[in-house]
Amino acid sequence: MSLPLAGIRIVTMAEQYPGPYATLVLADLGADVVIVERPRGGDPARQLADFHAALNRGKRSVALDLKLDADRADLRKLIESADVFMEGFRPGTMARLGFGYEDVSRINPRAVYVSITGFGQTGPYRDRPAHDLSYQAIAGLLHRQAHTGQPELPPELAIGDLSSAMFAVTGCLAALLERVRTGRGKYVDVSMTDGLVSWMSVFLGPLMNGGELGMTQINGQPAYGVFPCADGRLLTLSVTHEDWFWAPLCEVLGLPALAAIGSMERTVREPELRPLIAAALLKRGRDEWGPLLDRAGVAWGPVNSLEEVTKDPHFHARGMFQRVAECDGNESWYVAQPLVFDDGEHPGPTAGVPAIGQHNETILKSDGKVKALG
Repeated sequence: MSLPLAGIRIVTMAEQYPGPYATLVLADLGADVVIVERPRGGDPARQLADFHAALNRGKRSVALDLKLDADRADLRKLIESADVFMEGFRPGTMARLGFGYEDVSRINPRAVYVSITGFGQTGPYRDRPAHDLSYQAIAGLLHRQAHTGQPELPPELAIGDLSSAMFAVTGCLAALLERVRTGRGKYVDVSMTDGLVSWMSVFLGPLMNGGELGMTQINGQPAYGVFPCADGRLLTLSVTHEDWFWAPLCEVLGLPALAAIGSMERTVREPELRPLIAAALLKRGRDEWGPLLDRAGVAWGPVNSLEEVTKDPHFHARGMFQRVAECDGNESWYVAQPLVFDDGEHPGPTAGVPAIGQHNETILKSDGKVKALG
């Protein structure tokens, strides 16, 4: 299939989670992603082999030791061929190695330079070490705990890492588009924490302007939440202000007297109404409720285990799980690129995970010139 980023080369030194996820998306869209790894050990995330594999399929690996003049020269030649250079080290690290934005721009003025850091290149926190949980805390995602003073289990999904990856993809594509007009690359400063603050817009904007928090109103609806069924399994109802979901839900649950209660009144009466909904759902198992809720057109979903997700017929029909060949000849399952283009096919995955330095010979010629894409 024709891929939108075919012919684009991305040279990346961004390790761990945000950079690898961003370049995973870009690789699936057709970019030639060349990972520059440390010769001994590679990306530190390789210590978590399955985690690393999920993020780095479909890429190529070159192992370079930047303490060596010859390897620094190889990286400069790679940068000459790059459309994008991505890194994820603390501010100033790449400049000390001789590959900061100004250095890379002198080597290749057309290269887009993307830096992913926890707090960005400026500000009083720029040098502070942290991981995803701390970024979420600072950005207000744990605001409920701030109000109650009661700690809860950390979120399982690294939202800061993933949101920054998607902002890196957005910034990268925007800068490449601008390059069509200007002929020059651009510097993209991606802060994990800034991205999370942006994602909190519907909380922070109303607060700063003296308005009402819309998401708080949604969470205060009696049929918005997780509920147990008779078989001990869980389902979600996601009925918010829409009366056209509420009325049929009441009919299905055997609560027709509640069907005419409007959205605002439901919020006020939430402490009274939620237990009635919960009690009704305890009368049947989840597999019994599913068809009834579907036929009524009610917004709902099962609370799936990870195993149930991998077996869900909808995701298989969508082609979300695919097998590809590894460098050792075996095959592995991967989650597919979620974007589907007009030919109805997912653009990735196309290949498995490269070994450390697997492509030194195929990318770096013996005469010192960098091979073209392919």
